[in-house]
Amino acid sequence: MRIYKLTNSILIENNNQFYKVDGSDWNSFINDDELHAKATRTIASLTPVTNAQELIATQLDAPMASQELWASGVTYFRSKQGRQEESKSSGGADFYARVYEAERPELFFKATRQRTVGSGGLVRIRKDSTWDVPEPELVLVMSSSGKIIGYTIGNDMSSRSIEGENPLYLPQAKTYDGCAALGPCILVAEQPLPKDTKIELQINRAGKQVFAGDIEINQIKRGFEELAGFLFRECSFPNGALLMTGTGIVPDSSFTLQSGDEIVISVAAIGTLVNKVA
Repeated sequence: MRIYKLTNSILIENNNQFYKVDGSDWNSFINDDELHAKATRTIASLTPVTNAQELIATQLDAPMASQELWASGVTYFRSKQGRQEESKSSGGADFYARVYEAERPELFFKATRQRTVGSGGLVRIRKDSTWDVPEPELVLVMSSSGKIIGYTIGNDMSSRSIEGENPLYLPQAKTYDGCAALGPCILVAEQPLPKDTKIELQINRAGKQVFAGDIEINQIKRGFEELAGFLFRECSFPNGALLMTGTGIVPDSSFTLQSGDEIVISVAAIGTLVNKVA
């Protein structure tokens, strides 16, 4: 089952049929430990709509409202290598090796709704950065109790040149206007995602592919329940929260994003998140 946030309504996809839910507040609808059962009850009395693709094309919004978006760092081995590479000249490489092995994960605040775009929106690269990459990630959707109730796709835009100068510059490298994208929907499943679920990234420039990569989520070092538990350990989220789980696809140092690039991130069970760089 997939749930789409539209401009003024909610669209639920189940068994290849779409149901439009009017008059429901996103925060209160999503924040439910039994979201799958709730959505199933909701559509039981509704008639499928025939213009779902038009609604998605014209009204699709990022699947968040008052939720905070957080992120996990150095959860894949390739991410550890990339962070060490970018920070070796500043003496920070050892920090990333240590956090990869540590009991406590790296968690950091990423964005509010104001700084997040949905599929089709424009992401940004900082004007004061010279090395910028997208980070394609599986995102956990959690209720206010900390329960994982769904999944979406995220793009954690990152200024590697700024983070590489000094690890303490992480907030500036990660959080700015247009720094994140989410979507196209929330996958609400009764069972956890299969371990061989694949995240795929493609970057196109002037109509030509300039980078591609993929990774299965079984390569992540930490469990999703573990990450969620640390996030909710001393933080409360009245409307729930979203947590990016890290990236295992890291372009090498010869690649940097440019204005006009198209970033395409796909997870078969969820869909495809498409954004252009402003």
